[in-house]
Amino acid sequence: MDKIFRYKKVWPFQLLLLGFIVWLAQAILAQGQVDRKPVVIERPPLRFIKDPNPSFSAVAVDSDSNMLVVSDENMFRIMEYDRRESTPPRARLTEPKRIISGTNTKAEMICGVYIDPKTKEIYALNGDTQNWMPIFSTDARGNVAPNRALNIPGHPFQMAADEEKQLLYMTIQSDNKIVVYRKQASGGEKPLRTIQGNDTHLEDPHGIALDFKNKLIFVSNFGNANLRGEAGSGRYGKFDPPSITVYPMEGSGNIKPVRIIEGPKTLMNWPAHMAFHEERQELFVANDADNSIVVFRASDEGDAAPIRVIKGPKTGIKSPPGIALDAKLGELYVANMGTPSITVFPVAANGDVAPARTIRGGPAGAVGLMIGNPGAVGYDTKREQILVPN
Repeated sequence: MDKIFRYKKVWPFQLLLLGFIVWLAQAILAQGQVDRKPVVIERPPLRFIKDPNPSFSAVAVDSDSNMLVVSDENMFRIMEYDRRESTPPRARLTEPKRIISGTNTKAEMICGVYIDPKTKEIYALNGDTQNWMPIFSTDARGNVAPNRALNIPGHPFQMAADEEKQLLYMTIQSDNKIVVYRKQASGGEKPLRTIQGNDTHLEDPHGIALDFKNKLIFVSNFGNANLRGEAGSGRYGKFDPPSITVYPMEGSGNIKPVRIIEGPKTLMNWPAHMAFHEERQELFVANDADNSIVVFRASDEGDAAPIRVIKGPKTGIKSPPGIALDAKLGELYVANMGTPSITVFPVAANGDVAPARTIRGGPAGAVGLMIGNPGAVGYDTKREQILVPN
């Protein structure tokens, strides 16, 4: 009892002492904040590492109006060309018909574009630094505000439209999900439905394509996932091979794929944008890290080899995140980030073949730096190299 009594007598003193120490520490820190002055570096940098050319990340085509729309992630631009253009070998570049760019546009790191087949409006999907999907009219150019804009949380990458039902399907990378919006949605409108959950096998989804004949959704996955564990066990990371997962078009919630294309025979390495040829029942995939385009049958499953691969030095394909199909004219358009160009191929192209034509946004042979939203910088003293994670 004596020990307990003495402990109770000492406790208030300890509390007062602790309070004084906390107050003193806060006062010292506050004084330090007052005295601290911002450091301003006024001298110019010794040199820049910056790509002077566009970095084409996405492409859309409308042959009825001869519109070719591309997004430039390097300089935050949406550019329109005549789809029939072909840059002469000795020309430095082909000038676009118009450019949409600036702070009023709500467009920055645009990773997806779409042309409305009726109104010819341009839909631009921001994938990183903005949550907005701005929509622009046919006469929009320069630093203009969009006609309307939809706020899309997360990091979307590609969109595909169901024109009959007036719906937009999108992949959301960071949340491993597919969202479906009204095509005319704007502001903070919520999606009509979502495909998301551990059973979906969505793992860093990027590309999306729709098969209207068989009512299916195709999604390309890089293979990284932040999944939710069992009740009370938190979240965990998962790293799988790249894949293509297939879902019913009316699917919603935590549904299992109808089938999965995955394995070493697929040759997939960072499978990005996709396009579906309904008549041929073929799925075209921009194979970003493999400098190639791989083509699968619509019915492929498991470790299936592509039926065609467009790859090689003659193709001019380098780090292609974006593709678009013109099924009417039988043409495939490829957006290359590794060099500032759009390369155009016949839909049945295969192997190391030269493109039918090339539209360049920079000099022939220019190498894209592919610096996009760099989060840090490092220096390798042994190799004397600058390391830039994006």
